[in-house]
Amino acid sequence: MTALYTDWRTVPEQARGAILALGNFDGVHLGHAHLLRTLHAARPNTPLGVLTFEPHPRELFRPEDPPFRLSLSAERRDALAALGVARIFEIPFDREFSTLTAEQFVNDVLHTALGARHLACGADFAYGHRRGGDVATLAIHAEALGIGLTIVPALTDAGGPLSSSRIRRALLDGYPERATEELGRPWAVRGIVAHGDKRGRTIGFPTANISLGRHLEPARGVYAVTIRLPDGTVCPGVANIGRRPTVNSTTESRMEAHLFDFDADLYGQELSVSLHTLLRAERKFDGLDALKAQIGLDATWARDYLRALPAS
Repeated sequence: MTALYTDWRTVPEQARGAILALGNFDGVHLGHAHLLRTLHAARPNTPLGVLTFEPHPRELFRPEDPPFRLSLSAERRDALAALGVARIFEIPFDREFSTLTAEQFVNDVLHTALGARHLACGADFAYGHRRGGDVATLAIHAEALGIGLTIVPALTDAGGPLSSSRIRRALLDGYPERATEELGRPWAVRGIVAHGDKRGRTIGFPTANISLGRHLEPARGVYAVTIRLPDGTVCPGVANIGRRPTVNSTTESRMEAHLFDFDADLYGQELSVSLHTLLRAERKFDGLDALKAQIGLDATWARDYLRALPAS
């Protein structure tokens, strides 16, 4: 069972004394899994923990940027739990916290509040006010407090270091398959089903409408997807991500997922929609009849693609 703590000032005594991986862990990709395995190997008999931030610091300092998150808080927690993390310390990253100096972060948070036994991070980890601390200063501060430190080189392949930025680029370019390889699982958008204009029902393809919210918007178009329902059931389907130019004149992007062979009310429920492949780019059609015909083709392509996937 993974325990979550969101206030570093009130961590109970029994939660202190973990080994801690430090970082944003956006996406929780294979590089993050490598970091956690390395940390666990350094102190295998000590509870494995993660210290991360919510929101992502970039969201605080650059609120005008387009949404970029690969995973939001709940998704990140589930992915970390699946990797064996016993304790997650999710620090609220606000203006007050951002003013802590590098030394205060190590002394007040890592040492005094959390009682960290050993730390692990990537070579580019920076912390403290105006990113005033780096791995060199972390080593000095940690050693002075009797805290061990492991600097973990990035996991690399033929494309270079594996990173959240690289996965974002793959999704923006329309290659969810690459994201799957680097995440170790398909990339998914998790959200609440909201009421839409219900036009899909009129053409025989009812959809679950989910706002992308703070998630990255991948390449616009139609995807073969699988949808996980709240009870854990996974359904195949097809989804459009974009502005629906045939029937919509606004600039709002959203996801509309059609679940194959499914007929139940999903409004208000939280779904997780995993992207497997981009079937085609978004485009405008000459009316609803042409759109309906194309959606029929999209659904056939998606069924064929998903049927050929190896069983997970």
